[in-house]
Amino acid sequence: MAENQEIMEEKRIKLRKSDLMKSFAIWELTSEMCLSYERLMSLGFCHAMLPILKRLYPDKDDLADAMTRHMAFFNTENQFGALIPGMIASVEEERANGTDYSDEVINGLKIGLMGPLAGVGDTITQGLVKTILLAICVEMGLKGNVWGSIIFFVLYTAYILGVGYTMFFSGYKLGKNAFSKISDTSIVRKLTDCMGVLGMTVAGCMIANYVSIQTVATFTSGDTVIEIQTLLDEIMPGILSVGTVFILYALIRKNVSVIKIMGVLVVIGILGAFVGIF
Repeated sequence: MAENQEIMEEKRIKLRKSDLMKSFAIWELTSEMCLSYERLMSLGFCHAMLPILKRLYPDKDDLADAMTRHMAFFNTENQFGALIPGMIASVEEERANGTDYSDEVINGLKIGLMGPLAGVGDTITQGLVKTILLAICVEMGLKGNVWGSIIFFVLYTAYILGVGYTMFFSGYKLGKNAFSKISDTSIVRKLTDCMGVLGMTVAGCMIANYVSIQTVATFTSGDTVIEIQTLLDEIMPGILSVGTVFILYALIRKNVSVIKIMGVLVVIGILGAFVGIF
């Protein structure tokens, strides 16, 4: 019995670390370089799986079948979504060694995870990390500090590679068990809600720092000149800035064209300056 197990271990096809690193590098660098309206990231996913599939399926017909299997529709966020190619690499390894995973099961795992991971990844990467880094580094650039752009490039690149690497190899280690851990909607909802609150907090800070709308209008009562801006500041500092942001947000929510909004703002600014409001 022990001898049979040793023979099976010797015959088992194993992925090398170099195979996984090549797959990860291709995923991070090229997964969105060839999108299509019909299948979006399918070609990029298939390309990332090539080092894995070539190791597992030396027969050309088996390799062709595996490549065809991964040309199905696919779309997710790159960094957190890197868990999926890592997980599929593990599943493909099991299949190549005799585990009965059908094409439908493998594609079902991909489809089941791409949505939740895209939601989490877009919220954290685009809505939080990039926003905070840009807020800091753009401020440095506006003050003439050339390090602003360099710091953004270094930190954002480190974030992309670090999160992508961690998720990819976590997916490989977890294998198909990653599906049950990630697809729990309550966990995903709590995480996205927390990131949403943090993102809104950051957005509020950015409004206070970067949106400055004040009025120079005054009115006279007898010999007293009253500045309207002073009265507004006593009610709530920055009330014009916050009010303007909320109005613009409401217009965008109603699908009003951004071009129209910008045009109206330009007209209001010119007329306001002409009549002495701004």
